[in-house]
Amino acid sequence: MKPVNGDHLKLVFGLKLKQIRQDRGLSLKEVSAKTGLSVSYLSEIESGKKYPKPEKLIFLSKALDTPFDELVSMKIGKTLNPLMGLLDSALVREFPFQLFGINIRNVVDLATTSPEKAGALVRTLTEFTRSYDMKLEDFLFAALRSYQKVNRNYFAEIEQAASLFRKRNKLKGKGPELLEWMKAHLAADGMTLDHHTLSTIPELSRFRSVYVESHPPKLLVNPDLMPSQQAFILGRELGYRDMALRHRPKTSSWIEAHSFDQVLDNFKASYFAGALLLPEKTMLKDLKAFFKSKSWTPSSFMDMLKNYGVTPEMFFYRLSQLIPTHFDIPEIYYLRFSHTSQSNKYTLTKELNMSRLNMPSGANLHEHYCRRWLAISQLREYEARAHTITQSQEPSAEAFHIGAQRSHFLDQGLSVFNLSIVRPLSLKRNDHSSMTLGIVISDDLRKKIQFIEDPTISDVDVGETCERCHLTEAGCQERAAEPRIYNQTMEMKQRKTALKDLLEELGEDPS
Repeated sequence: MKPVNGDHLKLVFGLKLKQIRQDRGLSLKEVSAKTGLSVSYLSEIESGKKYPKPEKLIFLSKALDTPFDELVSMKIGKTLNPLMGLLDSALVREFPFQLFGINIRNVVDLATTSPEKAGALVRTLTEFTRSYDMKLEDFLFAALRSYQKVNRNYFAEIEQAASLFRKRNKLKGKGPELLEWMKAHLAADGMTLDHHTLSTIPELSRFRSVYVESHPPKLLVNPDLMPSQQAFILGRELGYRDMALRHRPKTSSWIEAHSFDQVLDNFKASYFAGALLLPEKTMLKDLKAFFKSKSWTPSSFMDMLKNYGVTPEMFFYRLSQLIPTHFDIPEIYYLRFSHTSQSNKYTLTKELNMSRLNMPSGANLHEHYCRRWLAISQLREYEARAHTITQSQEPSAEAFHIGAQRSHFLDQGLSVFNLSIVRPLSLKRNDHSSMTLGIVISDDLRKKIQFIEDPTISDVDVGETCERCHLTEAGCQERAAEPRIYNQTMEMKQRKTALKDLLEELGEDPS
């Protein structure tokens, strides 16, 4: 068992003290009389709010007729074993309960009031994570997504920090000009930038950057990254420094997440970078003008994207931060798919779903997303066009493939406006990535985005995954897998109906 931290130590000691007191048949008032400690102070100890000083521990040891070493040891009775199981689990140690208004004591209450249930919970979580090959980081990133959703993925304090940074440093440039300023600024601030080392180590060639905490600190940047990607990496570094964020991963992309503090600080620094490269006020001005257009014009959207000198991924994700709050359009999602040429596998590598839409996802989802989704149809069309660009160069507008679609989800009764763009990846040859922004269509949305009903935008009936879709092969020529889950669901539904009919026939209440 790993060492118990300070807060957990107080909780465990308090519960152990309460258990011993009750085993001795003593009330708080009686222990108070024996020790000279106030009832309120003893109550705070037992609730885990305070830990007594050594001299007070001696008083308690004598009053409870319990050896001092036994009293302060972490050995506990059988009834508190589930508590230790909870506190010792990585999930409880690292999960950010406080972000959701939950105190660790709320979790502890389960172990103390219903120890058998708590033990079952620990065993269930352990079995679940093993069965589905889930790691701690799966829970941590899920917690981050929940935190983003609660805040509509908009964080005013980071927006302000990025705005003040631009103002303080009189930043007006963008693209290559801003990148060169970032390099010079970080160098002047004592950071060494290395654009060579990663390219010499094949095993590390797909990392975007590696942070070395030396003196001075060093940032290894992959030289195959596009200038816009390098600007984001350096912008994030500026975010770490400007906001004094202390917890950070060594690598980008992630290799492993160790704590929620690390996940959260990395998110904050990344948000800062996006806000730095795509200033809030300028973005809102451009979006308001764009949304007033009566017709959907891909070239206008591409002009707006190119004007900022960032990747489509940065631009689309920035939209997911600004649109929900500033335009009061809360039902929105962001998706990123990756695909290797000549393969039939489309992998969802990033998602933030703030809509009612049921979107199957997860580290171990072995299903085939509907091939009619704009994100996937765009990837397929892109491969057919067979665009090629020189590695490490910024793609031209022609290297991007952009499209719009009104998607009508057959089984959910929801229609969604999807905007998607495909680009080649810099660090993986023959790999492409699609970014999609989806907004649930409503009467209110039609007023805010004028071109939503443009007749040139295609209307397509879509499902979730092939495995969950009821359409036959005749009804869907794009089907990539049998409707296994749908068939299982229908079979179970038929069984329930047959059982209900039988029970009613026999005069028994089916409920």
